[in-house]
Amino acid sequence: MIGIFAGLSLGGCATVDAKRAAAKPNWLCVRSTAYTHSEPGGAKSAIGTRLRFGGEVSSAAADWSWLPLGTRFRVQETGRSYVVEDYGSGLVGKRTLDLYMPSDAMMRAWGVRWVTVEILEWGSPVMSRMLLERRKDARPVRQMLAAMDREKD
Repeated sequence: MIGIFAGLSLGGCATVDAKRAAAKPNWLCVRSTAYTHSEPGGAKSAIGTRLRFGGEVSSAAADWSWLPLGTRFRVQETGRSYVVEDYGSGLVGKRTLDLYMPSDAMMRAWGVRWVTVEILEWGSPVMSRMLLERRKDARPVRQMLAAMDREKD
C-alpha cells in the first residue's frame, strides 16, 4: 500500500513508489479532459499562438490560478509533454487539465480520465495575472483573478 500514489482514492492514477514521490514533490494526480480547435476559441491559444500537438510539447489549458501560464508537465501514462498556454471557462475553479487534441475523434477517445502528471517547470503567476488583467471583462477571468488574490492572503 505504501507504493500507491493517490491512485486508489481517485480512481485510476498510475502508481509511483514512495521514494520517488517523496523525492519529486511535483507529481500530481489530476482529472483530465481534452479539447480541439473545432470548439469555441478555435485554433489559437489564450496567448495567441497556434494550438500544438506532437513534437516536443503540446498545448494544454487549465485554471491559471491553479496552474499558471507556462507550466510544463508530462503525463505519465502517455509520456507526452504539455505546456499550459490556454484556459477555458469550464476549467475555472477546478483542478482539471484540458489537453489539446488535433481531432474530434482523438478528443472523444480521450474522454475524461485521471492521470498522473510530473510538473517539469512551474509557469509564471505574474505573467498569468498580467494577461488576465487585460481580459477582466469576462466572468471566468475575474474568477481566476479573485482566486489568485485569495492565494496571496
